[in-house]
Amino acid sequence: MNKKISDFLFKNKVVILFLLLCVGATAASKQPLTFVIPELFTRIARNAFIVLALIIPVITGLGLNFGIVVGAMAAQIALFLTTYWGFTGVGGFFITVALATPIALVFGFLVGKLFNLVKGNEMIAGLILGYFADGIYQLIFLFIFGGVIAMNNPTLMIATGVGVKNTIDLKDTVKYALDTIPMLTVLEIGFYLVIAGLLFTTIHKRIKKQAVNWKDTALKAAAAVFVYALTFIGPVEQFLSSDRLLLLSAVELGCLSVVLWQLFQIVRHKMTKHTGAGSFGKRDTFDIRRALVFIVLAGAVYGLTYIPALFNVLIAVQLPVMTYICIGALCVFNNLLMRTRLGQNMRAVGQNRAVANSAGIDVDKTRIIAMLFSTVLASWGQLIYLQNIGTMSTYGAHTQVGQFAIAALLVGGASVQKATNKNALLGIVLFHTLFIVSPLAGKELFGDPVIGEYFRVFVSYGVIAMALAMHAWKKPGTDKSKDGPSEFESQMKPASLGKV
Repeated sequence: MNKKISDFLFKNKVVILFLLLCVGATAASKQPLTFVIPELFTRIARNAFIVLALIIPVITGLGLNFGIVVGAMAAQIALFLTTYWGFTGVGGFFITVALATPIALVFGFLVGKLFNLVKGNEMIAGLILGYFADGIYQLIFLFIFGGVIAMNNPTLMIATGVGVKNTIDLKDTVKYALDTIPMLTVLEIGFYLVIAGLLFTTIHKRIKKQAVNWKDTALKAAAAVFVYALTFIGPVEQFLSSDRLLLLSAVELGCLSVVLWQLFQIVRHKMTKHTGAGSFGKRDTFDIRRALVFIVLAGAVYGLTYIPALFNVLIAVQLPVMTYICIGALCVFNNLLMRTRLGQNMRAVGQNRAVANSAGIDVDKTRIIAMLFSTVLASWGQLIYLQNIGTMSTYGAHTQVGQFAIAALLVGGASVQKATNKNALLGIVLFHTLFIVSPLAGKELFGDPVIGEYFRVFVSYGVIAMALAMHAWKKPGTDKSKDGPSEFESQMKPASLGKV
């Protein structure tokens, strides 16, 4: 037991250290949780997507993607163009996404090709590439826009007509475009997607002459129709017309969803028991007692909302629903991708390039695909960030994107070789909590908030330096004869080798 505890503490030392720092700094700042928690959820909505975009390159063995800054540049180029052309609102935001995607794909392909030429030095190459790309970016915005490409817009261009202004106000264009999509619209889109997915799955199985579980399909369709029908009830429709969701309401809906889902699973288990199969595996593996435990836990969580201190915090936080749905969707996408053949190839390349190549995997192509994913997702994440901020610092918004995102990922317990959604989300919470309370703690302790600013900048650089130092320290000492084959090498080892 002592060894397990010591191993756990050593493995999670960074997370524990930052957790203690957050608790201490929050206490020293003398700020109530009703201030800290709402600000934290705002920062999570702004930054989570771009941090999650770092996971795929880490799994593929590309290390910490400092080249993620080029994805942010692609987003800002697209956002400037759509702002210049006058696109506004939700439509303008998605047009910007559509324009940023091919630009990010080109950038991601070039970065991937470069990383294939500098295998083993991707992180330093990505860092230098960011500075090089920033030079080209400034050339475009300071000279080409207005100097080579004629542009006449006094609100965007410098008075001379050559070069873009330092700050672009997005108030009348795409500010809060994603954040203000009503919950009713989200639910309607979700309903049509579920129905379309069921139809596609059924038609696909019929074409492939596979068995269709009609009862299970009908039950899913009925559940979707029932949920959609609820939106026509006056009070429900009025509640869903809002674009913000109180954290209290989110907890209550989450508890209710868990209860309804578990009840749905129990009913479906009873109805499809004789078929022996369900959506998530064999039906005989379904445990009713486990479902009942989840129902009890959901009830317990709901009961905690009646604690006055917790209640006051929950009603102080308003969540932009669509933004958090996008973050959740990216978490699901990262998990699903790792279950596909491409995801397994990425994991194999990350574990051992030589073995992956021997297994017939195109290592260079897989690494490029990983960079394409990361760069495109980073561009989308930057657009989510900018629409929430409401202004675009033309020459500075992208400069520290990679640094802060990587620092947040490392704070959550990730490493140069391994990262998960859990690491990213936990790191965002800890890193940005420290960012919120550090200046206030510095003011309370030393009478100068600038000290807190210096401290959090030190933290962001320090955690990256520590991770890279640990990586460099472990790398020369790796002894495969002692550690044994990797998981992928073990899988590739023929079972009949001993007999031969």
